[in-house]
Amino acid sequence: MDYNTLLDVVADLGYRLAMCGAETYRIEESVTRIMAAYGIESEVFAITSCLIVGLITPEGNTMTRMRRIGFHGNDLDGVERYNSLSRKICTLKPDPCIAAEWLKETEHNKASYRFPTYLLGHFLAAFGFAVLFGGKPIDALCAGVGGVLIGLVSHMLEKMKVNTFFNTMTCAFLMSLLAYTMGAVQIANNTDTVVIGALMLLVPGLLITNAMRDIIFGDTISGVNRIVQVLLVAAAIALGTGAAWNLADTLFGISINPDPIVYPYAIQILAAMLGSLGFALIFNIHGSGFLLCVLGGGICWAIYLVMVHFSSNDLVAYFTASTVGAVYSEAMARIRKYPAISYLVISIIPLIPGAGVYYTTNHLVRGDMLSFTSQGIHTVAIAGAIAVGILMVSTLVHLWTVWRTHKK
Repeated sequence: MDYNTLLDVVADLGYRLAMCGAETYRIEESVTRIMAAYGIESEVFAITSCLIVGLITPEGNTMTRMRRIGFHGNDLDGVERYNSLSRKICTLKPDPCIAAEWLKETEHNKASYRFPTYLLGHFLAAFGFAVLFGGKPIDALCAGVGGVLIGLVSHMLEKMKVNTFFNTMTCAFLMSLLAYTMGAVQIANNTDTVVIGALMLLVPGLLITNAMRDIIFGDTISGVNRIVQVLLVAAAIALGTGAAWNLADTLFGISINPDPIVYPYAIQILAAMLGSLGFALIFNIHGSGFLLCVLGGGICWAIYLVMVHFSSNDLVAYFTASTVGAVYSEAMARIRKYPAISYLVISIIPLIPGAGVYYTTNHLVRGDMLSFTSQGIHTVAIAGAIAVGILMVSTLVHLWTVWRTHKK
C-alpha cells in the first residue's frame, strides 16, 4: 500500500470539497470513510480554514497531511461530484495511484457555467424576488439590472482577492445607489422592492445552511465560525445600503414608496421558482437535480402561503415551510444519491428574510429606533424559525441514520 499517495488523495479530496462549499461533517466523513474502506485507522480534523488528516500504518508509523482552506465558493456541482467520487473509491478500493487519477479526472470534468450564464442567474434571481416582494414589472427589471451589477462587481473584486466584507459592502452600496437613482429619475416605481430583490443575492444562504448543519452534527467550531461570517456579511449589507441611502437622500432626496403589490398565489410561486432558478445557476447546479432544486423553492413558498392564509403568525409559516423544505431535500438526496445541501439551500432561498434585513437597516439609517428594534427582532425570529425547522429535520434524519447503522 502506497500510504503517501493515499494520504495525498484523501487530503486533496477533502480540500476540494471544502473549497466547493461542502459542510464540515461531509468533509470529515468522506475522508474517514475512504480510509476505513482500506482498513486504515485515521484521524480527521476540519474547520472552515484548515483540514488535517493523519493515519497510522500497520507498522505503527504516523503520517499527516494538512491543507489550508481559502475562500469558500458556491460550487454545488463540485460538492456532488467529489462526494460521488468518495463513494466510488470506497466501493471499488482501487490502487491509490488510480484513485489519484480519478481525482484529477473529476476536477477536469467538473462542469461550470460561462460568465454570461452566471450574470443571467443574477438577473433572474433579482427579477424573481423583486416580483415576490411586491414590485411592478418595471421594478423587477430594475432589480435585474442591479443584480447584474452585483455579479460584475463581485466577480471583479474576487479576482482581485478582496475580502468578503468589503466585497459585500461595495456591492450593496453600488446596487442601492443605482436603485435610488432609478427611482429619482422615475424609472423605478418602488425602490424598496428593487433593492430587496437585488439584495437577496448578497444574503449568504449557503453559509447559513452550512452553519446550521455543522452545529447539528457536532462541528461547533465550524458552525460558530460560519455564524460569525454571516453576521459580518449582514453588517456589510447594512453599511452599504445605509451609506447609499444617506448619499442618495443628500443628492436628490428619496420619495415615499407606494405599498407593495400583493400578487395572486400562482404568480408568487412562479416568482419564487424564478428566483430559485437564478440561484441554481449562481451555485453551479447541473443535471436533472437542477429542476428539482427549483421545484423545491416553489414548494417552500407555496407551503408558506398556505400557512399564512390559515394562521395569523408568520413565524409558524416560516417554520413549517422550512421543515417541508428540509424533508424534501433529505428525500431527494436519498432518492438520487446526492448531497442534500444542493436541494436544501435552493429550496429555502425564498424564505430568507432579505426584506427584513433591508427594512431593519433602513429604519436604523432614518433614526427610527423603535421600528428598528421591532423589525430587527422580527427578522431574527424569522431566521430562528427557519433554523429550527431545518435543525429538527436534520436531527431526526441523523438519529435515524445512526440507529440504522447500529442495527446493521
